[in-house]
Amino acid sequence: MKRLLLTGACAALLGLGGPFTASAQDYSYRFQSSDPAGNPNFEYQQGWTKLVAEKTGGKVQIELLPVGSVVEYNETLDAVAAGILDGQICDSSYWAGKDPAFGLISNPVGAWSDPAQMIDFVENGGGKELMNELLESYGLHFIGVSTPGLESLVSRVPMDGVDDLKGVKMRTPEGPIANTFAAAGAAPVNLPSSEVYTSLDKGVVDAADYSVFSVNQQQGLNDIAPNPIYPGFHSLPLVEVSLNKAKWDELPDDLKATLEETVKEFQQTQLAGNKAADLKAVEEAKASGKITIHDWPDEERAKFRKIAVAEWERIAKTSPMAQKVYDTLTAYLKSKNLLQ
Repeated sequence: MKRLLLTGACAALLGLGGPFTASAQDYSYRFQSSDPAGNPNFEYQQGWTKLVAEKTGGKVQIELLPVGSVVEYNETLDAVAAGILDGQICDSSYWAGKDPAFGLISNPVGAWSDPAQMIDFVENGGGKELMNELLESYGLHFIGVSTPGLESLVSRVPMDGVDDLKGVKMRTPEGPIANTFAAAGAAPVNLPSSEVYTSLDKGVVDAADYSVFSVNQQQGLNDIAPNPIYPGFHSLPLVEVSLNKAKWDELPDDLKATLEETVKEFQQTQLAGNKAADLKAVEEAKASGKITIHDWPDEERAKFRKIAVAEWERIAKTSPMAQKVYDTLTAYLKSKNLLQ
């Protein structure tokens, strides 16, 4: 049996009255996260593993390792399939090289204005079935979804709509996000996250796709790029919680149900915690008098989404599953009046 890694607790998620005591376990798993130790999102994920132990009476124990502990961040899919790891908590866009459908379902640029929209699509609009069809072809099972929330752009220059993107040098990851911003008139620059601060500070780039508002604020990005766009409009990652398919199949139905229920609790706790942190950071930014927050009106968000749809259409043509994701996604958005 593998030993349970007992690290920092997420008290809001656990709701435990006393110290955790492991009981005899029937199933022991090792998961790897795509987040580093000490990251707030990793702490929420650790809270999930403890909640699983509590809710199953110790029958399921999960050791959660931070990014890079066993394999690189973009190698956990293969590691779980091979049994090197038992499960993962990762941004599904990392598997876009396996099938472009992963990139489209995990972060359709410009699609979402609220995390609840993406979660409803996954849980009630066909997304869960698509994720399982994708993952099970690689030997994994999709348990559930979470997300850090809408990411906030940081910018040295004021931007209040799509037209203001023209000519702006913007740090973005390669792929759909860069392609969409380029189509909107920006000049994407591919830089690692470790170079975002210095690149903004030195004017190498004018704006950056980086993280949620509170993380940007904590790391001083809003101080050197004092025109953030909040709430975000471009990026909301689907973070999957998935397990090796053979090991999922071995579980009795009651434990499967408990895993799904606890992922939902983790999801809601993470969203509430990050939203509270964002709201607090927004108030601090406003109080400083040095930061101007730009909230794009609905019509500008719709313009950006229209540009993004062309990128979705391009991705849809690259694989049968990508086309299936595109059809399901656009049908859902139209049914919710989110896509004209």
